[in-house]
Amino acid sequence: MKHQLRREQQLHCDLKTAWQFFSTPLNLAKITPADMRFTVLSTNTEVPIYEGMIIAYKVSPLWGIPLFWQTKITQVNWEESFTDYQEKGPYRYWNHLHEFTPNADGVLMRDTVEYELPFGILGEWAHKLFVKKKLEHIFDFRYDILEKKFNQ
Repeated sequence: MKHQLRREQQLHCDLKTAWQFFSTPLNLAKITPADMRFTVLSTNTEVPIYEGMIIAYKVSPLWGIPLFWQTKITQVNWEESFTDYQEKGPYRYWNHLHEFTPNADGVLMRDTVEYELPFGILGEWAHKLFVKKKLEHIFDFRYDILEKKFNQ
């Protein structure tokens, strides 16, 4: 079963600043909780994202067990949106749309994540017990970090 996580956050900065931060893969580690042990493995992360870019990570989302995760940037609409799609990793399906809309207060950032867990009913059980809460925790952490970075 597919699930969806949606978040919005007002950033008090200009579009160029927001885009530069979010389109640089190494910055993902800065907005991920330390207990996830998130490490970018790719070497092409100094350049802004581009359509077709492959980004490899190591992450330990549960019980410290390291997992390999590889995403592909499938869509880039410069300074408006980009999408990362899991090619290899813990999810059966993962598609994350990042949107940036300039407004009078800066930039409204939106995240829409569509995801599905493997293992059928066992995956659904895991989603209810801990996966949904873990994803919410990760995005709550990001919210707090971004508030400090862009809104103080």
